[in-house]
Amino acid sequence: MGKSPLHMAKEKDVTALGFSMTAEPKQRFQALAKLGQLRQSLRSLVVMLETCTKCGRCAEQCHSYLGTQDYYNFPAARAELLRRVYKRYFTLQGRLFGRFAGAEDFDAETLDKWLTYFYQCNECRRCALFCPFGIDTAEVTIAARHILSELGIIPRFMQGIAANMAKTGNNMGIPEPALRDTVEFMEDELREETGIDIKIPVDKPGSAVLYIPSSADFFTNVDTMLGVAKLFHHLGWNWTISSAMLEAANFGLLFNMDVMKEHNRRMVTAAKALGAQLVVQGECGHGWRAAKMYTAAINGPVPFAIRHIHEVTAECIDELPLNKLPLRATLHDPCNYARAGDLIEQPRKILRAVVQEFVEMTPNREENFCCGGGSGLLMEEMKDIRMQLGRKKAEQIMALGKLDYLVIPCSICKAQIPAVMDHYGVKDLAMGGLMDLVGKALVLK
Repeated sequence: MGKSPLHMAKEKDVTALGFSMTAEPKQRFQALAKLGQLRQSLRSLVVMLETCTKCGRCAEQCHSYLGTQDYYNFPAARAELLRRVYKRYFTLQGRLFGRFAGAEDFDAETLDKWLTYFYQCNECRRCALFCPFGIDTAEVTIAARHILSELGIIPRFMQGIAANMAKTGNNMGIPEPALRDTVEFMEDELREETGIDIKIPVDKPGSAVLYIPSSADFFTNVDTMLGVAKLFHHLGWNWTISSAMLEAANFGLLFNMDVMKEHNRRMVTAAKALGAQLVVQGECGHGWRAAKMYTAAINGPVPFAIRHIHEVTAECIDELPLNKLPLRATLHDPCNYARAGDLIEQPRKILRAVVQEFVEMTPNREENFCCGGGSGLLMEEMKDIRMQLGRKKAEQIMALGKLDYLVIPCSICKAQIPAVMDHYGVKDLAMGGLMDLVGKALVLK
């Protein structure tokens, strides 16, 4: 087995994280201790580890396995890397009968495979949709990554994002003065385009609505933020963004549960400080899942509602003054919208209202394939693998023939899919967020 591109290149880099390459017995002991803690606190994980019958049904449903043809990217085989260790040290049969009970010692090779293959799972949860028992391999992947992170084994890309988030409140590392300059520039652009003074308020006290965008909406996905600003202006909402919490994307969900909790706590603090009664999440799949499913569960009850911008927009789309755009468009369903966030029909209702022709991919909705970059695998050193993981998505899109626009309403998907389409030879397809099109179709007065 070749080394994963996620392996730390220099031993000094690893040591700086509190992890010694030479202390393997100690680190394996620590990993088992962490697994034991998760066993006590996450009943869902125990269910996933004790239920699989290895029927193999998940293999042909997994874009990771289909794209790489690597045995350990077969979801049941990947989960087995953790399941065998669990059986060996935490079940009576495994302790007594070892390999005869499907158990294995936790050795250096197994730890190496954890790092390699749990970072080739996009946590898309499609396997769970087709599993006869509903086994969610993403639960296993999240647990394994959490254990690795507790040992200090974290991809540099995710380290950087976590550091930026802790320092500035957003993954891009945008300091408040730069944010205000960018907002001023965006307001000038809105004024030039529409002739209307449309504001993007920052840290406005007494705001009824706190909007949490992806920080990438201030760099590469600007039209998404402009579309949201136009909508809120038309609705007359009292809203703001927060310089202290300018990030929908919650990478903690992808590598460390405590980091996820802190991200959500920061959102709660920002909303309370501004007096918001409603928090609206922007276009980020896993960020929506983390906010919707875990905020109250891990930080306690919150004094505000949490909704997604697509929910809000779908509810008012029939009353909006719109000029349908002359586009033949399709919709990519981000995994954490369709399989974990109850956002399926809302984006379709919006898209049908703003373009002249909407065509569906096959499969779609809950059965849609992942973009291949999900769970934060956007690091450049993984690009070759990411292109393999994105093959099924490229095939879905190319099967539709001539398209004018591909809606990719998630920050990670917006970063991954253009690279995938270019890799597979599609050069002339416009792509972007759903709120981009809402902003372009909305008639403002």
